[in-house]
Amino acid sequence: MNETPKMPSWLPEMFQVDPWTEKSFDLLYEIFKQSFISSKAYYKGYVVWFFPEKENGRETIFWHLTTREDKESGERLPDFRRCERLPWARPMVDNANDPAVLAWDYEEGNGDIKTYIWLKDFDYLIIMKKYKDNQRRLITSFWVEFQNFKEKLLRKFKNRWDK
Repeated sequence: MNETPKMPSWLPEMFQVDPWTEKSFDLLYEIFKQSFISSKAYYKGYVVWFFPEKENGRETIFWHLTTREDKESGERLPDFRRCERLPWARPMVDNANDPAVLAWDYEEGNGDIKTYIWLKDFDYLIIMKKYKDNQRRLITSFWVEFQNFKEKLLRKFKNRWDK
């Protein structure tokens, strides 16, 4: 019998996406601002930052944390699983050393070092780019939906840079 994993005590409640209203992105943006603008985030003592460019009046990274691109139209649409878990992003960065979190660096095929922070039992992933000064740039986060992607992440973890 599989036991349901226990949520870490530091993990806040999910954002309620049902019902989705015209104010939902405003509420999510407040969470984003509190998490990543009002105070600096640090990953293992090193600054986490993002490009300041804006789209539709909000930082571009905000849209990468809350939407996904529609393959047919190219338009970014709300990704409810990302939106629900946005309150988890900063606590995961802050608690990357917790045993509930898998956090590692991996050298990609193009030579970039990416930092993965994965709350494996709850299928939420944050990806950052690592720089030579050990600072990290926030790239995206999302709900890990498919088993084959989970297996790919486990392979990257096994072949991580910082064993």
